[in-house]
Amino acid sequence: MTARAGRRARGLDETARPAAADQTRRDEILQTAARLIASSGLRTSLQQIADDAGILPGSLYHHFESKDAILLELMRQYHTDLDRVPELARRQRTGPGGAHAVSDLEDLAVAIARFTVEHRAALQMSFYEQPSENAELAGLARRPPVAIQRAMLDILRSGRAARVFRAGLDLPVLADRICQSMLHIGLDVIRHDAAPEDAAALLCRIVLGGLATADVADATLDRSAAFTAADEVIQGWPDESVDEPPDKAARIRAAARAEFGRRGYEGTTARDIAAAAGLPTTTVYRFIGSKDALLMSIMRSFGEKVGAGWTSVLRSESTPLEKLDALSWINVNALDRFSDEFRIQLAWMRQSPPDTPAIGWSFGTRLRQMKRLIADGIRAGEIRRDSSSLEMVARCVMGLHWIPGNILTEVGRRVALIHVRDTLVRGIAVRDRRGGRSPAQRPSRSPHR
Repeated sequence: MTARAGRRARGLDETARPAAADQTRRDEILQTAARLIASSGLRTSLQQIADDAGILPGSLYHHFESKDAILLELMRQYHTDLDRVPELARRQRTGPGGAHAVSDLEDLAVAIARFTVEHRAALQMSFYEQPSENAELAGLARRPPVAIQRAMLDILRSGRAARVFRAGLDLPVLADRICQSMLHIGLDVIRHDAAPEDAAALLCRIVLGGLATADVADATLDRSAAFTAADEVIQGWPDESVDEPPDKAARIRAAARAEFGRRGYEGTTARDIAAAAGLPTTTVYRFIGSKDALLMSIMRSFGEKVGAGWTSVLRSESTPLEKLDALSWINVNALDRFSDEFRIQLAWMRQSPPDTPAIGWSFGTRLRQMKRLIADGIRAGEIRRDSSSLEMVARCVMGLHWIPGNILTEVGRRVALIHVRDTLVRGIAVRDRRGGRSPAQRPSRSPHR
């Protein structure tokens, strides 16, 4: 090498070092931001990110011009990695389609679960409209997980063709539901302290085999005392969908409920509520006192309505399995009637640590009730005993109890209920003639467990 070439090489090396250091620091900032947002939500500030990263805010601005720029980069990475998940799952497969559909489904589910725990911050951003003027960020936040849904649908079609999965299932809806359930493993309140692989495996066992030890018809569940009790409570819920609430306080409350549901609590300001209510901001402050108090009032009312339904169902003269089904009908109707409150509730479930008290819905109470119900069903021989802890089974059942809002909107309440029965009670896999699971339904040789 000539002296000139040597100097050129040294010059390139010296130029590359600052660039590499800049990229390393940029990656550290993104990792810090992702961790803080995952634990504290989108209220995390640039100052907090800078402090936790051990740099001055001015140094952070050298790498990112705004908080939106950080969020945008996190969302770009989220979708890039999410689109790679199906290929990662395919590498685990032991054979082509058909008879391997169950293990293929499990492998994809585990890959999604691992992904969502690693990208919890970006996942939170996909739940609400972002208070941002950045069109790309808003578009990425609304973008559906098409790649994993398509891969899941291919597996389901292959399994149905091989008669591993039951006929009569709406496979596109089912693929969407399974993918969303696996993404929701990123909710600490559902997964709790379980490994994502274990949570995914348990959810797969429930969806494939169902909770019921024997097949049960819709007509039987529809005639239960628990279902009748649930329907009576639902019919008594007030209709809050009036176009123009009668007074200012009611207008503010309705506007706040809609804005909290659309933007999220942290992303909603008193000014947003005032604009939605068509009132001056000063009027809003005079009526609501504080945003916290308004939120708690809205969610307390929601919790009381749903809680009354749970109480009525659990007190009915029905079997544990019938009660479990009737609670699904309560939840389907609650989502249909109180969609904004439901979205606010999910914000708590997705952004708070598991032990944080629930806002209004009393998650701890519902969890204890669900554990008792499942335990009663196991003792009665109605519900399968699983190798996972009762705590984990109850949390996963509660997650599956709530059907995603987009599916409810698409198929309606009755079809949504039957879908929940198929995925939670009966299971999607073909049962043998004795009502048990076929070999294809049994837990696979998965290396994840």
